[in-house]
Amino acid sequence: MKAAELFDLKGRVALVTGASSGLGLRFAEVLAANGASVALVARRADRLAAATKAIESAGGKAIAVEADVLDRAQMVRAFEQAERAFGPVTILVNNAGVAHSTRAVDLSADEWNRVIRTNLDAVFFWAQEGARRMIEAKVKGAIVNIASVLGFGVSKGTIAYATAKAGVVQITKALGHELAFKGIRVNAIAPGWFVTDINRDYLTGAGASLVRDIPVGRFGQDGDLDGALLLLVSDAGAYMAGTTVVVDGGQMVALRG
Repeated sequence: MKAAELFDLKGRVALVTGASSGLGLRFAEVLAANGASVALVARRADRLAAATKAIESAGGKAIAVEADVLDRAQMVRAFEQAERAFGPVTILVNNAGVAHSTRAVDLSADEWNRVIRTNLDAVFFWAQEGARRMIEAKVKGAIVNIASVLGFGVSKGTIAYATAKAGVVQITKALGHELAFKGIRVNAIAPGWFVTDINRDYLTGAGASLVRDIPVGRFGQDGDLDGALLLLVSDAGAYMAGTTVVVDGGQMVALRG
């Protein structure tokens, strides 16, 4: 089989959370460019509208769905809007997330809860909803959760984020184990240090020196996650379930020795 056929997503319907900017926007663009119809979900309606227009201008199919991933009613509505527009969602990318830089002894309960609810709780509930709908529609599908290298190691000022991302790795294993026999493959991507809206200030300031720990000599950039994403959502990854693909420029290998 040729690569173009193996990674072809024509006929697939994707829903991407946190899709108004950063990695989520890139994921939506890549999925659409490879044939999927995409529902872009986020809170910022103006950015969603611009992103959707850009995808359509490039020949793709997309709709914008304004929703907060922490609101269960809005979650249901997002899936319903995607289904009305394109049919059952067969690809879910759980990307929405928030970060923090507060040291453990200074972290407030509100901040801890905000990070855990967004980066962990929402991942489970959106995956649960997506899986239930795929099973009800009797379609096969793929769920990709966005974890992080901080799910395997930590740095100062990331305790809530790292805890949540470690949980995402475990959620992915558990769901992968439970859902694979139903034709729903659940996997994760663990990016290393990518400059995005949620960490730009840190990586261009106090965290700039982290690049020294990355064997390829740079932070991640647009395009570096495209291959991993397409592998996990397409027929190319048909025998993958419950795994986390690390894309970090060799950082974890260097740390482990």
